[in-house]
Formats: sequence, structure tokens, C-alpha cells
Amino acid sequence: MSLPAIQDHLATLVAFDTQNPPRQITAESGIIEYCSSVAGSRFRVKVQDHGDGHVSWFARTGYPKVLFNVHLDTVPHGSGWDTDPLELIVNDGRAVGRGACDIKGAAACLLHLAEQGAKNLAMLFTTDEEGADPCCVRNFLDSGEAERFEQVVVAEPTGCKAVLGHRGYLSVKTWFRGLPGHSSEARALGDNAIHQMSRWAAAALDLAETKKEAPADPGTCINIGLVEGGAKSNVIAAEAFMHWSARLQPGHSNDDFLEEVKQCAPETAETEWHVPFSGDPLPADGQDRKSAAAFAEASGMKIRPDVDFWTEASIFSAAGLPAVVLGPGHIEQAHVANEWVSLQQLKRALSIYGRVVESDG
Repeated sequence: MSLPAIQDHLATLVAFDTQNPPRQITAESGIIEYCSSVAGSRFRVKVQDHGDGHVSWFARTGYPKVLFNVHLDTVPHGSGWDTDPLELIVNDGRAVGRGACDIKGAAACLLHLAEQGAKNLAMLFTTDEEGADPCCVRNFLDSGEAERFEQVVVAEPTGCKAVLGHRGYLSVKTWFRGLPGHSSEARALGDNAIHQMSRWAAAALDLAETKKEAPADPGTCINIGLVEGGAKSNVIAAEAFMHWSARLQPGHSNDDFLEEVKQCAPETAETEWHVPFSGDPLPADGQDRKSAAAFAEASGMKIRPDVDFWTEASIFSAAGLPAVVLGPGHIEQAHVANEWVSLQQLKRALSIYGRVVESDG
């Protein structure tokens, strides 16, 4: 029976504290050593520590054309748990523990396939996906290691159905700088940094709405999450700050949208723009989904509609490598207290991954 073995692997993976932040993982961390020990001598294993908790574990045996990608880091535990987040509890068909769904369950399935003697299998496990700073995948692509592969499967929770497209994620910090003074001065209408920011925000929201591709489509999803600025109601604000994000539809460009949105600021406004994170949609701008769709269909995967959450599949896509997203569990079960994945989903993921591996090479 494969399920007890998968549960054992998952229990071990969950027990390793890989919260991000604080992302305190090194090449010598227990979870990295565990993956290497399970893979065994049949696999060529390469571990790279890029510093600050960015560690990639790449294992390959045979001559696979498909690369499986999994992140081992999790979001912080948070409050509200009924059990220890680092102890896997299996009850009523559910495996509960931090990372069980997102996405150590997928890692457990792949480790089981490796342990069972897969002839052609390649796995890239990383530790920095949850921190909006995915340097592991980018370093892997820069190394040239990815050039041997024709397809990537990114194992995020999709209900074990293939996702061929998802929105991007763009995070931007913007500063507006005005000229301080007494609020009785008429120039406050234009010189107030908060006024400038407000005019920009209204125009940016209108711009996002113009990106609709159908009546029911919300267009580009934009969210103003943090606003700061000003000193008093009778003082012209010298500075205003906003941290906002946008989620673009597949085929659109974060860079192009940012340039458009900058033009929404008043001509006289003094602005500063900083991008903490930019992840393209899937497929990335300039890429299509034909190869990924053909792979999914040939592998017997059911294809589901595009999703709104972002994954590292878009980084592979931007590098010209077709990618599908498919993993056990559902996104609603991730990042929550009492995170869980069903045992049925783990069995289904193992079956799909096993089918891909068996036909690979």
C-alpha cells in the first residue's frame, strides 16, 4: 500500500519547521538531508545554498524530460490551531499539519516515487516561494540546468487538475512628495502629496477596469493595501505613501502595466516607485499554452479553468519552458489554521505523477 508510505513521508516533512518568514533554512537543514536520504544513491543530488534561507535541492535520475517543482517552505503557523502545526494528524480522511496542503503533500508523493525506483525523475525542491523572493527558481534557470527539460509540473494545490493559466502578482510601493505649508493656501489643491496620490489612485483604478476582456471579467485586479501620509488636517501634506498590488491576466505584462499606471500620476507630481516583487501571469507575456495543454492531455490530466493565485510556474514560462500547475488539495485549505489535505487527493496526485514518470524519458 502506497498511502501509508506517503503519510510517513508527509509526517516527517511537516515536522520540520520551514516557516517563511523567518526562513531559517540552510543546506544542512534536516529537511534537505531527509530528501537526500530518501532519494538515495541512484539520484544525482545537487544542493545549493543561496544564503538568507534560499536553498534549492535538485535531484535527477535517468533522462527525464519533465521537471517537478515543489517548495518546502510554509507560511507562519499563526493562531487558531486545534493541534500542533508541526505534528501530522490523520483523521477522517484528512491529513492536518502546516504545509500538508501547500505543498509538502506533493513532495511526499514525489519522494515515494523516488523511493519506489522511478527510472526517470527530476525534482526541484525550493525553500523561498512563500517569501515573495523566489531566487531559487531563478538561479536554477540561470544555471542552465533547466535546458534539458521540455515541461515543468509545479505542484501547487489545484485539486489534482491541470492549471494552464493564472494571474500574475505585482507588488509596488509608491511615494508622492508635495510642498508643505498652511492649508489656507490655494496651492494645496495641487501641492498636497495626498491629493496627488488620490488623483493617481482614481485614475489607476479606472485603468485597471479597462483591462476587462468580457463583461463578467473584473479586469486587472488592483488592491491598495496600505496608505500613509500627512501630519495634520491644516497642514499641506509633504509626503504620501501607498503600498499596492495588481494581479494581471494571463498573457499580460507586469512591466507594461506598471509603465501605464505611472502615467496616471498628475504631471506635476514628484513620485518614487519601488517594486518588491513582480511575478508574471501564466503563461507569461509572449508565451502560449499550446505545449502545456498537449502535455496535460497526453498525460490524462483533467484541465480546469484559470485561477487567480500566483505560482512559480510563470517564472518557468517566462524562460520559455512550458509549465502546468497540478497538485493535491485546494487553495482554500492552504495558509489557514488546521491546514489539511485529503488522503484521496494524495492518492490521486500519486497516480497522476506516477503516470507522468512512467511515460517520461
